[in-house]
Amino acid sequence: MPPQPEQTRGADVVAPPPLIYLGGIAAGFVLEVLLPSASLPAWLEYGVGGALALAGLLLARGFFRALGRARTTISPYGESTTLVTTGIYRFSRNPGYLGMTLAYVGTALLASALWLFVSLVPVLLLMEFGVIRREERYLVRTFGAEYDAYRVRTRRWL
Repeated sequence: MPPQPEQTRGADVVAPPPLIYLGGIAAGFVLEVLLPSASLPAWLEYGVGGALALAGLLLARGFFRALGRARTTISPYGESTTLVTTGIYRFSRNPGYLGMTLAYVGTALLASALWLFVSLVPVLLLMEFGVIRREERYLVRTFGAEYDAYRVRTRRWL
């Protein structure tokens, strides 16, 4: 029988999610400097952009609070000790990533930097295949039927 790969403690994601989002923002701003995009109307830039950025921050706050109350790790590299299904997790299986995505879009609008929307596409693909699916496999291994039941009743994003 061939040797089994060593099991990692956490979800074995490709990179820390905040760095993935920050990398996308940086790439978008580089493109914006090289090829400036069009300006946005003030209502879209400040009104919608500000609202989305604020919503993202509030979701992130709910994410930190829910995991803190459950006394489980926020790191995808750490061992999850509790399956959190309360608080913001009643509505989304990934409230932290949803919050980061909303903050990203809000930042793009606030900065009137449309290239950030182009760089958001690879960010979301990397999150899906390099983070979320790996985390979900880890959670199935760790919590089994309990996670399967949660996954059936709760949407991934909203």
